[in-house]
Amino acid sequence: MPEENKEILELWRLYKENGDSKARDRIILTYAPLVKYVAGRMGTNFPSHVDESDLISYGLLGLIGAIERFDLSRNIKFETYAITRIKGAILDELRSLDWVPRSVRSMARRIEKSSAVLENRLHRAPSDEELAQDLGLTMEEFHEALTRISSSSIVALEELWTVSSSGTESVALIDTIEDKQSRDPASVIDLNEIKDRLAQAISNLPEREKVVIALYYYEGLTLREIGDVLGVTESRVSQLHTKAILRLKGRLKEHLEPASLS
Repeated sequence: MPEENKEILELWRLYKENGDSKARDRIILTYAPLVKYVAGRMGTNFPSHVDESDLISYGLLGLIGAIERFDLSRNIKFETYAITRIKGAILDELRSLDWVPRSVRSMARRIEKSSAVLENRLHRAPSDEELAQDLGLTMEEFHEALTRISSSSIVALEELWTVSSSGTESVALIDTIEDKQSRDPASVIDLNEIKDRLAQAISNLPEREKVVIALYYYEGLTLREIGDVLGVTESRVSQLHTKAILRLKGRLKEHLEPASLS
């Protein structure tokens, strides 16, 4: 085992077994670059007035929470767990600031619902023209709406899932993984069902939107890099990403009851 891995494992042991605050601080410093990485990637999807240094501050709280809650006995890589927590903390804080105009949120919900209804009726993903017609918008108005949503709204696969009927209790997807050491795990979300539904919903996306999702979430490309691959502008990629996420959210909301996306 590399020396650096032995060192971090020893820090984890000291913190988890003895509550060593110095070990905890060193763990935070070790993984702090994750926060900057996540904040940088997420920042490309937010309006220019959202400062990256603020995102880093919010994400750091997520990292600290991840370190405090991480269970060494679970077979999960800490970086994977931490990235989910960091993203969740950033999204939570941005939501609490409520800087997204109500009209933009309303239009996003309308597109989600329209997409799901039309897909059920047509048995395929609706085209832009069909969505625009169903919403009573011209094509220009529809594309303008997508631009406003993509530049103002928080639309990402990493969003937290609301699991209470009141909509006030949220959980990160990573926390829905079964803890096999628990005697009687109370599971409110069937993770396997979520995975199956999500995979099915992604497979039904139009080809370009499917490519954007794959390149962004699985290959780690930026929107600009995806634009280079597809031969379109970064703003067009942003629209494709927004449309894909709204389609997925609309589709999943129909199938995951009582759980639904926030």
